[in-house]
Amino acid sequence: MIIENETPTTAQNPVPPQDLSGIAGHRFIYTYANGWQYEMYVKNATTIDYRIHSGMVGGRWVKDQEVDLVRLAEDAYKVSWTEPTGTCVVVNVLPGRRVLHGTIFFPHWIEQDGSKTVLYQNEHLDEMRAYRDAGPTYPIYVVPEFARITLFEYVGENDETVVAAGPHDLPEGFADRVD
Repeated sequence: MIIENETPTTAQNPVPPQDLSGIAGHRFIYTYANGWQYEMYVKNATTIDYRIHSGMVGGRWVKDQEVDLVRLAEDAYKVSWTEPTGTCVVVNVLPGRRVLHGTIFFPHWIEQDGSKTVLYQNEHLDEMRAYRDAGPTYPIYVVPEFARITLFEYVGENDETVVAAGPHDLPEGFADRVD
């Protein structure tokens, strides 16, 4: 079924129109069903910053992660990326419904000791690559979870102050805000 005003994907037109204004420049905080809490700032159409507030690698934060961001349909977006650690992530975001589904593919070395990644990654890129290359990579630890988006706010694109500190340096209750 073709939705009115939607362009179908065909061999001649493989990418439908990409209006990313509903997610680019937005910060959102979400909690997975397993209790892990994350925050993502979609800095622009190709870059995110994020913080992990709780969970297996709670305390980790990253700036300028290159991503593939696409609009799947009205109010449905997919953000996917591969990290220097070897972790791959795919997050489907439905802001209007305040729901998200993420799948994280952790290499085995992170499942064995995720604490090695709990830091500001940007200052440890060579170290993260060395851990990745040393492995072990397999078996991959796959974490597929639904999440509830508790905060979704427009903060503007390319604002370096949105994610400028680690989760432990934020004011108490920062991640508990609801909007």
